[in-house]
Amino acid sequence: MTNSVTVTVPATTANLGPGFDCIGAALSLYNQFRFSRLSPNSSGELAIAVTGLDAEQVKTDHSNLAYQAFAKLYHHLEQPVPPVQIEIDLGVPLARGLGSSATAIVGGLLGANELAGTPLSQEKVMELAIALEGHPDNVVPALLGGCRLSASNADGNWTICDIPWHSDIIPVLAIPDFELSTSEARRVLPTSYSRADAIFNVAHLGLLLRGLETAKPDWLRTALQDRIHQPYRQTLIAGFEQVQSAAIAAGAYGLVISGAGPTLLALTNLSQAEAVEEAIATTWKSVGITVQVKELKLDERGAWVERF
Repeated sequence: MTNSVTVTVPATTANLGPGFDCIGAALSLYNQFRFSRLSPNSSGELAIAVTGLDAEQVKTDHSNLAYQAFAKLYHHLEQPVPPVQIEIDLGVPLARGLGSSATAIVGGLLGANELAGTPLSQEKVMELAIALEGHPDNVVPALLGGCRLSASNADGNWTICDIPWHSDIIPVLAIPDFELSTSEARRVLPTSYSRADAIFNVAHLGLLLRGLETAKPDWLRTALQDRIHQPYRQTLIAGFEQVQSAAIAAGAYGLVISGAGPTLLALTNLSQAEAVEEAIATTWKSVGITVQVKELKLDERGAWVERF
């Protein structure tokens, strides 16, 4: 019987412009979760320790999201939740639009599944993750890696499609020093859209899929435009238009809001990546925002498990 397991889960960036709530990509930035059975002689049923980025903001009681996911899997199995020690090391900043909650959900479910003897398939774990998160765009690439498109079926199940991502496309992340809650980012969205806006986004999402596959600059420059969420959410991000203009002038194909924000994602090529990074950092600094700019890679592995 496995007594201890470590789950490493990548950050994700969702939406990619027109792909609102249906497309996401895993990135080379990680959270790590270690689950160890507590002995029957231990003093409690749960112990959580957190290190790394924003560690002081993470709850260490039964409301911890990784523990909630851990317990959810045992409830699904109709088994008692075992006493557990959880050690969390954070490399993904919280409330920045990089799927930190998705890493906790995927980490908790995979950790529980391993300690329970892997009774559930990857597909079933994915279904539980989507149910917990409420939408698939972050949890699916966090679990599976790569870039993924998720579509719901008439029977309530999901069809997941892997999206080819050309190796010449470099993701550059700009992570500002302020948070933006998903609930606030959703609050500013309208409750209905015009037919013209719906058609615009359908066309641009189709072009985005081809642009990611081919790295054709003209296609990507057009494809990253959106009318469903970015025009509304960008009002919550100081300096967005200036940073977007500067990134494109420096050679980015486009700059979009990562997930619900406030992190911004630029797509560019290797030769222009450094110039794009400098343009973003300089421009955001000019409007009083401190920012970390990172050149990352697409993570194609997804979450992985190590047993001890």
